[in-house]
Amino acid sequence: MGSPLFLFDFDQTLSAFDFRKRLPALAAATGMSQYHLASRWWAGGHERAAEAGEYATTEAYLAAFREVTGAPLTREQWLRARLAAMTPVPVALDALRLAASLGTASLLSNNPIVFHDCFAELAPEAASILGGDGLVSAQLGARKPGALIFARVLARFGVDAADAMLIDDAPANVAGARDAGLAAFEFRLHGPDANSHDLAGAIRDFAAQVGSRHGIPG
Repeated sequence: MGSPLFLFDFDQTLSAFDFRKRLPALAAATGMSQYHLASRWWAGGHERAAEAGEYATTEAYLAAFREVTGAPLTREQWLRARLAAMTPVPVALDALRLAASLGTASLLSNNPIVFHDCFAELAPEAASILGGDGLVSAQLGARKPGALIFARVLARFGVDAADAMLIDDAPANVAGARDAGLAAFEFRLHGPDANSHDLAGAIRDFAAQVGSRHGIPG
């Protein structure tokens, strides 16, 4: 005990994400219209269910996608469409590297199991820092900002809430983490209230606080 746990969101934190690019790529791959895919899968709540762990394997996720939309989708097509919508965020990756040097760093992202299985291909730099693994909500059977996901991730790492920090762009997720007793940093990359330059300092400060609380010299 005494080592901080840093939990990083993925979309809009470690990587910029534009669904307006992902949906056309999926439409092109499947031959279905964007409207059809969005209305059947996303508006129908199936992606949210997948993020909550309804589909235990990539194969189950892809089979469900086909059943719901009528569109066969391979792992490779899913991967290419996801990559088309993503751009790494260097300042956040630097912060992830810093966090890993000061304690334990992990992904904590609302995503389906197929994302976990493709993580090393989707985000090779982040995967390298994290040792190749990326923890997603589907593995925990709960989504942010609910209290259950934070309870389960803390139990998984054997860490007290006071020794854990979430870095996330979504205000609701930040509030959920704080309600669960974690520290949290609301990451804002753009706009007049951008604070990406403050993230490294916040990580160092939190690591020092945890160390001090456990009697570990800085």
